[in-house]
Amino acid sequence: MNNPHKLSLVSTGNAELDDVLGGGLTPHRVYLLHGTPGSGKTTLALKYLMEGVKKDEKVLYVTLSETKAELLAVAKSHGWSLDGIEIFELVAQETDLLPENQYTVYQPSEVELSQTTKAILEEVERVKPARVIIDSLSEVKLLAQNALRFRRQVLALKQFFTGRKCTVFFLDDKTTPAGEDLQLESIAHGVLSLEQLSPEYGSERRRLRITKLRGQKYRGGYHDFSIIHGGLSVFPRIVASEHKRTASKGQLKSGINQIDSLLGGGIEYGTSVLLLGPAGAGKSSLAIQYAVAAASRGEHSVIFTFDERLQTLFERAQGLGMPLETHVDKGHIHIQPIDPTEMSPGEFAHCVRENIEGANGKPAAKIIVIDSLNGYLNAMPEERFLISQLHELLTYAGHYGVVTFLVVAQHGLLGNTMQTVVDTSYLADCVMLFRYYEIMGEVRQALSVVKKRGGKHERTIREFKMGNTGIGVGDPLRDFHGVLTGTPILKDIPEKQSPKPHVA
Repeated sequence: MNNPHKLSLVSTGNAELDDVLGGGLTPHRVYLLHGTPGSGKTTLALKYLMEGVKKDEKVLYVTLSETKAELLAVAKSHGWSLDGIEIFELVAQETDLLPENQYTVYQPSEVELSQTTKAILEEVERVKPARVIIDSLSEVKLLAQNALRFRRQVLALKQFFTGRKCTVFFLDDKTTPAGEDLQLESIAHGVLSLEQLSPEYGSERRRLRITKLRGQKYRGGYHDFSIIHGGLSVFPRIVASEHKRTASKGQLKSGINQIDSLLGGGIEYGTSVLLLGPAGAGKSSLAIQYAVAAASRGEHSVIFTFDERLQTLFERAQGLGMPLETHVDKGHIHIQPIDPTEMSPGEFAHCVRENIEGANGKPAAKIIVIDSLNGYLNAMPEERFLISQLHELLTYAGHYGVVTFLVVAQHGLLGNTMQTVVDTSYLADCVMLFRYYEIMGEVRQALSVVKKRGGKHERTIREFKMGNTGIGVGDPLRDFHGVLTGTPILKDIPEKQSPKPHVA
């Protein structure tokens, strides 16, 4: 996102998070970073201060809940050094447990709150930092004991820091009622909210959202992230309208003349193709055929496989006479197995984006295969989110002139009872339909193109075959009607003879 004040903004130390924020943070302001325990607040806060050290700024970490030893342990787990970061501990000491140190005449809040605040102010005056972390406000909240006193205390701290040109993060762990959190949000200049979700199956997932950022355009909505060695890995939500560009022209060829004829010459670059049909009908094999044909022309393809092991994929391609493994070794085709229980939808979309843009030294892909969309659906928390995110992903890929193949397995094998786990046919620019049909005691496969935007295509239904010499497509099945029902009716032809379609 472009921001006219980008040069004056303060970086968080995370490029992707800065992108979500619209370039970074407005300096000399107070921000609220809140989230449930374990959501990554401390990791993000330390990275923010380390970025300040890198820029030769004085930084201060005031901890009211964790000890310095615990913070050093967090840093060590990421391979960080906290050299240059002033850590000021205000945690309870062991001596506080002794009876003579317990308050009897005065309430603890009457003594400890003023002492805590005074200690923080004195440390800030001593260090004179440009960046400050206060971890956490939950301790101040408990000492204040009532909402009015707590709000006045936070307002006083805000005025103090703003007057000393500090960019401050108040950390809060969301352990109080929602109304008190809103009180904090109303005071802060900006609010970053971190969440940790626990699905019924699979690993935990984390996401963040900017709920408030005064005077600055930011990317709204939820953005998935994960905690990895080295900090937070943020996956900004794709907004396709931000990536409009002139896409490549021309048609993608399959290397099989009959299939190209079915499609009116080929598939236009920048479009999406839905390969729809029952299991085993040849959907994945056709997608691989396009990737192999493109690789032979020097184009790069990426196959995201949710359902199949890499070795099984190689063996299947070899059985069809496709040199898939050879092109993978040469770097023309990249295959990435995806475990939907371990990868969030945002991380997957970010991975697709990196391959399309050619980020991190990767060659820019011209073909993306998602095999299958059924597996992709399993990675989503709720079905309604799939359609919106998939629409953004397909539109984004189209802006880059990429052809995206979506493989969808339908429930059932024959007849009109087959169902699709989710209807995405209206999103795709082209729909290729695979069907089994039974004739003369033999099960065969048929292929047809039922939809193609922006160009003509054949309306015929052709026999589709797979063998050790590759994929074959026969002549139109004009001697039958009812092929798509699974039980076609043979027209009048010489007795005891069935048509034998020519297979390329």
